[in-house]
Amino acid sequence: MKKILKPLISGIVIGALSLTINIDKNVLANDIAKTCKYDSASKVNPDYSTMNCLLTETALSYNVPPEIVKAIAEGESGNWRHFDMNGKAIVTADNGIGIMQITNQADYNQDRLKSNIVYNIRAGVETLDDMFKRKDLPSINGGKRDILEHWYFAIMAYNGTKPVNSPFVQATGERNANAYQEKILRIIEKLELIDLTELPFTREHFQYDSNSRENIKFSVMNYDFDLPLTKSKYFFKTNQKVNATTNVTVRTKPTTDSPSMGTLRKGEIVTITGPFEYEAVSTKKNHFVWYPVKRNDGTEGYVASSYLNYSASTPTTPTTPKIPVGSIDVSKFADYKADQYWAEDFQWAVNKGLISGYPNVYNPATKKYENLLKPNTNLTENQMLSVLFRYFKSDELASTKPSSSWSADVNYQLASKYALPTLGGISASKQVYAVKDITRGNFARILASMHYGKTVSQKEAIQFLRDFDLTTTKTDAEFKPNDSLTRAHAVAFFHRYEQIFNK
Repeated sequence: MKKILKPLISGIVIGALSLTINIDKNVLANDIAKTCKYDSASKVNPDYSTMNCLLTETALSYNVPPEIVKAIAEGESGNWRHFDMNGKAIVTADNGIGIMQITNQADYNQDRLKSNIVYNIRAGVETLDDMFKRKDLPSINGGKRDILEHWYFAIMAYNGTKPVNSPFVQATGERNANAYQEKILRIIEKLELIDLTELPFTREHFQYDSNSRENIKFSVMNYDFDLPLTKSKYFFKTNQKVNATTNVTVRTKPTTDSPSMGTLRKGEIVTITGPFEYEAVSTKKNHFVWYPVKRNDGTEGYVASSYLNYSASTPTTPTTPKIPVGSIDVSKFADYKADQYWAEDFQWAVNKGLISGYPNVYNPATKKYENLLKPNTNLTENQMLSVLFRYFKSDELASTKPSSSWSADVNYQLASKYALPTLGGISASKQVYAVKDITRGNFARILASMHYGKTVSQKEAIQFLRDFDLTTTKTDAEFKPNDSLTRAHAVAFFHRYEQIFNK
């Protein structure tokens, strides 16, 4: 089932702007039903592909990310169900009606909410849209409509800004996984197959009495998060270049049941060749859609929207170091060995200015004072951060002013800015970890988090290294994540990263 580009919604502006046209709601409903080939007078639940179409098209017509509408429908109805087995609309004990569980909405015809799925979905999307426009709810980064995390408080308000939906449990300070909006965001992650960024709120921002039904009082109304947030995957344009977010199979048709045409490697750039299409097998409940794409070799096929990224390169592509390559001959260092795996890596890293040798230090092997590379010396977390920022953010590293006399201050300022999962930090209680040896596992997390622009787990980080041949190890155990990171390890990882991502 193809997405049809309709003149009716062509005036929508994606982003922070609202709709630029007045929508005749009845015409719109009829158009959506026609597009999705659904008989609004029927009293049966449509197949999954048709329901996906109804939810998606209605969301787009109101400039609301379809990921959010489909997740709310999933959370409210359990399985995108509107009618029961007898053809009657499902009504819950609290009078929630149908797929979008519209409750106590006097502005809508109650009979139509029950009899007409398209009308019910429209009511739900309009309600969500109204929540996004509210001025008494906090906004995030100015509230761009196509950024999924920006809808956090609108999703909360769809269910109610009651204490039960506070992001934090007041008694313990723990994140409240049972808050309505948290559940909806987890549905997006699970069924749209998209990783979202957890917003770093604090419990002090949400004031409420646990024993009261009064609404939450928000102590912060405008958040400005310097974090990599997630743009909806429904606005790719024809001829737009996008990249694969992971290794993913290209299919001959818009379904996983079709033959494979090969695998896109993570980061591979492809071209969108047309509008998205819905799942070809109507009984498969996929929240995502499929885009037709063309590879550089001319091969064409379909890829799930979940695995495509707006950037025409890897997410949050690092800046190439501006340090000029010199002509330092590392073979002049007394402990240099041309037959070691790290020989070429040190030559590259020293000339890039990422790491330096130790001049005129005592060499116990020769009992002389010599210039040494010390490839087997372990790096502390702070030392590793110096190398990391020299590579990714050399200008910023040089221009950032320390806020204290602590020697590692600038490194940890930047680590905090880029949300890197360091053990050390600027606070007195964390400074001790800055001078402790960093493990290979923690290094992998920091490097991968810098690459993706968001915090990843150790397991995900090691898999990232493996996917891009940054490590030759085949298992997590073989990678030895608990071993300390040596100088040789570090320069080898960064040199391989340079060869793969910054050729």
